[in-house]
Amino acid sequence: MKKKKQQTTNAMRILDKAGIAYEEREYDAGGEIGDNFGMRIAELTGLSAQVSFKTLAARVKSGIIVACIPVDRELDLKKLAAVSGEKRAELIHVRELPELTGYIRGGVSPIGMKKKYPTYIHESALLHDRIAVSGGVGGVTLLLKPEDLKAVCSAVTAYIVKDDI
Repeated sequence: MKKKKQQTTNAMRILDKAGIAYEEREYDAGGEIGDNFGMRIAELTGLSAQVSFKTLAARVKSGIIVACIPVDRELDLKKLAAVSGEKRAELIHVRELPELTGYIRGGVSPIGMKKKYPTYIHESALLHDRIAVSGGVGGVTLLLKPEDLKAVCSAVTAYIVKDDI
């Protein structure tokens, strides 16, 4: 049986060019993309929810901003707006993802979007040696040092999730 050729994504090319080490993990979600898709990817890749981060894009008055948060947490749009110096933030609709980011739902990576948007990573990322983010396509997750992700995305870390009640 012929082995499938390893896929190189735009995010991987950017990390390679920057000399940033990462580990690729592939998974097969069987085409499913549901409300808890990030949790499902964590399970499929054998990673904890605390180190598996989802990437969300939001609209603020000045444009688009990006947030990376653990898959088991919910983004607090008020906190995201505040750290970005804005009054309000709202998530962009899934149908806008390809046009704005270059990625589709289930494959949005903070690395290599169409434009370099201001990016905010939840501060819990710094508690881990490595975190996982989408590789830019469904079926590929990249593990890398949070400091390297911050550097390649020119990101800021902040507390941007809702508090548990």
